[in-house]
Amino acid sequence: MSANRPKAIPTVQVENDRVVVTEWRFPPGAETGWHRHGMDYVVVPQTTGKLLLETADGDLTADLTAGVSYSRNEGVEHNVVNANDYEFVFVEVEIK
Repeated sequence: MSANRPKAIPTVQVENDRVVVTEWRFPPGAETGWHRHGMDYVVVPQTTGKLLLETADGDLTADLTAGVSYSRNEGVEHNVVNANDYEFVFVEVEIK
């Protein structure tokens, strides 16, 4: 995590015995910090734009479109950074 970057703001909307639903709000340049996903998950972008994915294998850029979801298996490890000059928002659904 960079000391110069603001932090993304997570808000848990639903948590029960089956899922955790979190809204993530990224001010311009904000990051999640390095983390490893312990559950399979689905991301539902609420904003169209670019996210920078910092990974152990190098940096990737993801072009996301509002309403176009994608899924990943547990074990993904990365830092997610808003590469836009505007707020980026997505909803993450983790499957327990």
